[in-house]
Amino acid sequence: MNKFIAMKNKIISGIYVGFGILYILLSYFGKTEITPFLKPFIVLILILLVANFEVFRTKKLLFGGLIFSWVGDVILLFSSKGEIYFIFGLLSFLIAHLFYILLFWKQTHFQNYKNKRIFWVSALLTLIYLSELLSMLWPSLGGLKVPVFAYSVIISTMLIVAIKGYYSWGKTHGLWVVFGAMLFVASDSFLAINKFSTPFENANLWIMTTYIFAQFFIVKGILALNKK
Repeated sequence: MNKFIAMKNKIISGIYVGFGILYILLSYFGKTEITPFLKPFIVLILILLVANFEVFRTKKLLFGGLIFSWVGDVILLFSSKGEIYFIFGLLSFLIAHLFYILLFWKQTHFQNYKNKRIFWVSALLTLIYLSELLSMLWPSLGGLKVPVFAYSVIISTMLIVAIKGYYSWGKTHGLWVVFGAMLFVASDSFLAINKFSTPFENANLWIMTTYIFAQFFIVKGILALNKK
């Protein structure tokens, strides 16, 4: 990667972090009349970052995950107008996670897969967490039981595949991806608890803070793994 592109990537990354912090601060101070207009630009900045990056084997899969995340962000802006918007937003993010699963699975491995015991323990803990969360939400899901269950299966698979990848990608960059996947699960958990179980104070702040950094760590980790 030449120095100009590298510097441009740093600038775009800085803009994303600055924009994300601005969004978080506005949410913290309750400026809910402003944040909906900013939300669609969050992932768009990451799409620009990926577009500026050199070509690599899994780049289209990363684009797919980001594009469907952006579509989900836009659709969920209208979720208060009807349940159908929430369902289509959920579907869009489900497709985004399918792209991420393929992305993590096809990402080039740099060393032999080790620490199988730790991986299986991590996978089991992930499944236990998601099953406990589903058990808590289940009575209040109503007609959304099937789509929420399907989404839970997909997002838990996304995290497990990211954890598996960590043991063969190289520690630092792989850990960024895993941390991003974990934050994605946390963000969706906050959203589900607030919507279906117990609404809590500053829910949007927690949902979006974890989401903003989830996407950032996934993208930065994958780009770092593919840097030539």
